Amino acid sequence: MVQIRPITPADAEPFAALNVANREFLAPFEPDRAESFYTPAGQLAMIESVRADPHMHRCVIEADGEPVGMITLSVIERGPAQSANLGYWVAQAANGRGVASAATALMVRVAFDEFGLHRLQAGTLTDNVGSQKVLARNGFERIGLAPAYLRIAGRWQDHILFQLINDKWEPA
Repeated sequence: MVQIRPITPADAEPFAALNVANREFLAPFEPDRAESFYTPAGQLAMIESVRADPHMHRCVIEADGEPVGMITLSVIERGPAQSANLGYWVAQAANGRGVASAATALMVRVAFDEFGLHRLQAGTLTDNVGSQKVLARNGFERIGLAPAYLRIAGRWQDHILFQLINDKWEPA
């Protein structure tokens, strides 16, 4: 059973441990991180900054009651755009089990039903076929290639961009 819930300060220690355990697995998909990121204090600082940011909504992904990843709406824009970026990661042990797909479906529901957003955008590295499948399963459509889009694993890397428009979303 997969659930998402807003991240809280109580998640700092479990997420420090989860990030340490998955550091090598996640490294090809993540920006370079300071050593402090992998500590409870570093995670607490991240959690507090996210909770204070009205343009971000970060949730813990739980599988069978245990934290296994994170899913985030960032750059939440109101006004005429009503949009946000979607990002997520799951631990290696939860990878390939449908956890990311289920968590994405839950976050799409939050974005469209609770937040009233019109559009979600997500990007994947060009060779991240797993994440591309997660997005496709959730109705996202490919909209293009963004050259040198994000600095991941120490270098600027191309990303495939996807979007999901509220009007085209069909909840499961």
